[in-house]
Amino acid sequence: MNAIARVLNLVFISTIYLNFVGSAQAADVVMTASQQQSLGVTVTPVGKNTMLSSRRFPAEIVVPVGQERVVSAPQSGLIDQLFVAAGQQVKVGQPIAHLTSADLLRLQKDYLLAMTQNKLSAKSLTRDAELFKDGIIPQRRFLDTESAHEASSASLAQLKQALRLAGMGAEELSRLNPSTGMTSGITLTAPIAGQVLEQMVTTGQRVDTAMPIYRIGRLNPLWLEIHAPLEGLPFVKIGMPVLVPKLQASGKLVAVIRSVNKADQTLHLRAEITQGAEKLSPGQFVEAEISLGSEAKHFSVPKSALARQGAKALVFVQISKGFRPQEVTVISEEGDDAVVDAKFQEGEKVAVSGVSAIKGTWLGLGAE
Repeated sequence: MNAIARVLNLVFISTIYLNFVGSAQAADVVMTASQQQSLGVTVTPVGKNTMLSSRRFPAEIVVPVGQERVVSAPQSGLIDQLFVAAGQQVKVGQPIAHLTSADLLRLQKDYLLAMTQNKLSAKSLTRDAELFKDGIIPQRRFLDTESAHEASSASLAQLKQALRLAGMGAEELSRLNPSTGMTSGITLTAPIAGQVLEQMVTTGQRVDTAMPIYRIGRLNPLWLEIHAPLEGLPFVKIGMPVLVPKLQASGKLVAVIRSVNKADQTLHLRAEITQGAEKLSPGQFVEAEISLGSEAKHFSVPKSALARQGAKALVFVQISKGFRPQEVTVISEEGDDAVVDAKFQEGEKVAVSGVSAIKGTWLGLGAE
């Protein structure tokens, strides 16, 4: 009977304890300053989460995809004239270089021969169509003539496209015929408006097909490639403000790239700089700040301030009469600190030592 009585007594005490805990969640812990001192209780101010805010991260300025073009040689030849240099602004269609090419002459010759052949095959088709209609020639001959004209037309179209790829415009192609003669040069034009970022050839240099000549970019807006600590992943969101403090440039986060740098285990973030982009240059390394915003509820507290209760965590916030228990959500733990999500007020302090004594008092352990 004594054993059964002890079990029932433990069940009864446990039930009372759990009920007390449930009702004590919002109860403050009354504790005088002398009591705190005797129990070894110390406090420290709650800190803002410094995982991202108030920290500067290395970043590189790059030209966004779609805002950069490389102008290359459409044919092998000689660069006999350059019209712009690195650093100059250009407009769409503005002449930037002139290329003299023997290959271009050969293409034009083949195109003119194909044009003449196509005219002859068109006349032959018209003639044989009339003869076939009158029953003078068999159908097979008409079909052979029709097939020859189609082949001639396809060859002409192919050579015309080759001349377009070689850099000849529609207007130049329309003027090209046996009576006007051929041209040995191509004027290269800017495909986009922007700044010449790089000049890769010099006047008088021979170039091969597809060899780069200029790199042109539109420099507003610009991208900022940021390397931030991997632990900051839970805090970053697209749309967060991003600053380049030293150059008074700003923008917002546009991408969180889920690919970690193997060398230093950093998180790759991308921001679009829309304000002050004219103060930045592609390839430049800067320091960037990510603002968590005024609504951020992430704070940093020492791990020793955390009191665990099952799956939950709480801290004890100092008030005039003692401490107030406050539940927190632990976001991450690193070293001696923990980042928590909670509704702290500015200037509040939490207990960092003697936490077990405060928790025991809060739960009524040891009470008379």
